[in-house]
Amino acid sequence: MKLSATRLFPLVLLLTLALLSFWLERTSREQPAQPSQRLHDPDYSAEHFTVTDYNLAGAPVATLAAARMVHYPDDDSTDLVAPRLTQTLPEEPRLQLSADRGTLSRDGADVFLYDNVQLVREPENDSPETRMQTSFLHVIRARSLVRTDREVRVTERGRTLIGRGMEYDNASRQLTLSAEVRGSFEAER
Repeated sequence: MKLSATRLFPLVLLLTLALLSFWLERTSREQPAQPSQRLHDPDYSAEHFTVTDYNLAGAPVATLAAARMVHYPDDDSTDLVAPRLTQTLPEEPRLQLSADRGTLSRDGADVFLYDNVQLVREPENDSPETRMQTSFLHVIRARSLVRTDREVRVTERGRTLIGRGMEYDNASRQLTLSAEVRGSFEAER
């Protein structure tokens, strides 16, 4: 049997289509060379915003403000630019915190402050104003607790303490410095 071009053409066409189908099926099932990465793109942002929490009696207990807030849906994180947190819980001294940047936890219960962090506890009864400066601060809002593992400077009328690692409980007014603590005290006149 002699093969002519007219008889060979359908056979070559069929073989080409079969190979093309096999190649398309394989490439559509293959995983990409790199695993797909989630995009860390914001879904919303706000400029110059303020959020206030109220107690059951309707009195404000905390205010969080920032120059800019950006929310990312992939990990539910919220970044803050120039955050300011004011906590005014009953029977506790008023706390004012500020930083260059910050992050909120998913539920908003924890605030993480970074770079040029300042904490001011207003004077109360016979306790003078207290100022704390550090590069990082973890604020646990529900417990009126602040923590850092970095160096912190605590300044209060005529007294300065510097240490690494700190925990301050505003409800009990207890300050704990963990390591490398040094201080200076001026005599009262």
